[in-house]
Amino acid sequence: MLFHSTLRKELARTFGATLVVLVTIVMTMTLIRTLSQATRGSVNPQEVLMVMGYTVLGYLPPILTLSLFIAIVGTLSRMYRDSEMVIWFSAGRGLSSFLSPLLRFAWPVLLVVGLLALVVWPWANSQTQELKDRYGKRGDLERVAPGQFQESASGKRVFFLDKDSPDNKSGKNIFISTNERGKETVTSARSGRIVTIGDDQFLLLANGQRLESSSNAQLKVSEFEEYLNRISQNDVAAVGTLPAKTRSTFALVMDPTNLHLGELAWRLGLALAAFNFIVIAITVSSVNPRAGRSGHLVFALFAFVIYYNLLNMGQSWITSGRASFSAFMFGLHGTVAVVGLFWLAKQHNGWSMRDLIGRRRASAA
Repeated sequence: MLFHSTLRKELARTFGATLVVLVTIVMTMTLIRTLSQATRGSVNPQEVLMVMGYTVLGYLPPILTLSLFIAIVGTLSRMYRDSEMVIWFSAGRGLSSFLSPLLRFAWPVLLVVGLLALVVWPWANSQTQELKDRYGKRGDLERVAPGQFQESASGKRVFFLDKDSPDNKSGKNIFISTNERGKETVTSARSGRIVTIGDDQFLLLANGQRLESSSNAQLKVSEFEEYLNRISQNDVAAVGTLPAKTRSTFALVMDPTNLHLGELAWRLGLALAAFNFIVIAITVSSVNPRAGRSGHLVFALFAFVIYYNLLNMGQSWITSGRASFSAFMFGLHGTVAVVGLFWLAKQHNGWSMRDLIGRRRASAA
């Protein structure tokens, strides 16, 4: 019991330190990417921290799994290097006996990973999507920053103006370029303001001119004192299907399309992979004291990257119909679990390839 408590304390210290480092790295990378999206107009600059928080929250399952994986590999490797494993083995306990204390330590982490993958992941994605959609539906004049050219929501107009009021309802030195129905129109005015007629918003321009050119090289120039230009249309559009990653797990189960099954395989795979990595960590943590200290850790990180790439590949295969949900789940996670447990049994019993071949020949005879 004393040995188990000491092991859990060391695991907790290593897990906490690794988690802090990984979260800091992911937050930094997410902040840079979110700021890049804000500069492109995809995210409201005032909501950068909210978008970053939701994104990091969605990344927590693999972060927690990797932290647990590194903590187990690092702790057991240190025990090999310091010959503490000799004491453990001389007490009549094999390598598989580590499963019990490791699972006692890891079960809260596994539970949190499952809840994050099945519940928090779709909620965080839906909140992020809602923020982006709400910012994307703002009026065209609200999109324009003073002194900058900005494309409209439909992509058919380019605006430039100097805003005149803090409520974004008027502006000066307005420039509008429109390419629609084979005609290119350039409109400029000294001032303008937003007016609402019915369900549509219009930009009422004053003291300007309009240059219109068509595909047959005809050019038309006109001047105006007032000109009404529609800048947005609030007609109710057909609501498209929500992305699969924003749907709840229950909704995915109730509507088992290929797209939804692919997303469900990804979420369940995060929870199953967390358990498999505990077994893998025990098998890859053995260290030769004469060898380098980082070789096993590099191999462990490669195993983690390959496993999660297979999760992404499986999600793509299920979505495209190239693989079934059950075949992929049993094929990947079942195979990894069986191979990991077999390799653990091999190390626990000290089996060698010669022994395995000899037993196979004996059973065949």
